[in-house]
Order: sequence, then structure tokens, then C-alpha cells
Amino acid sequence: MAVKLRLVRMGKKKQPTYRVVAAESRRARSGAFLEIVGTYQPRGLSAAEPETVTKIDNEKVLRWLHQGAQPTERVAKLLKTSGALDQFAAAKAQIKAEKAEKAAK
Repeated sequence: MAVKLRLVRMGKKKQPTYRVVAAESRRARSGAFLEIVGTYQPRGLSAAEPETVTKIDNEKVLRWLHQGAQPTERVAKLLKTSGALDQFAAAKAQIKAEKAEKAAK
């Protein structure tokens, strides 16, 4: 079964907050999920603090990415700002270099 990292809408009417979750791709948007890996508040905490708030657990995200989970477009942008995608790309490059080194020996 394909796993996606995607957003699940929470919060009140016209005041959305989202959970970043790992879920099977065939499940409904707000249906069952496998694990919560972060939160995203696009409207900020209050009028005094209007900036968005993103909290991502990079260790959980990296574990899911290594297992083959695919992030949606919006989640990929959030992961890029948190640094998780850069860590994943670096880890992939390191694994590839180690394989090439073993093959050369």
C-alpha cells in the first residue's frame, strides 16, 4: 500500500489548522492515518502573531521517507522549510556513494 505524507484539516470554521500525517493514499482526507509527524497553522496563533507556525518532527519524517512515503506538494514545501528534505537528500547521496565505493572495490 502506498503511503503519503499529507495534511489533515483540523480547527474551527474559517480558522484552519492542519496535522501533517503519514496515511495510506487511498484513505479519505480526514480518515484514518498511520502517524502524526507534525502540525501546520497557516493563519498564525493570533492577530498579534499573524505568522504561520510549523512544527515538524524531522526524525519521524525521515523514517517515513526512507520507507518510501511520498509527500504531497504542500507538505514537500513544509518539509523543505523544516530541513527534512535536505537531510533526506543528503542521506540518500551518502548511501549512493557508499554503494559506489563498495562496487569499485
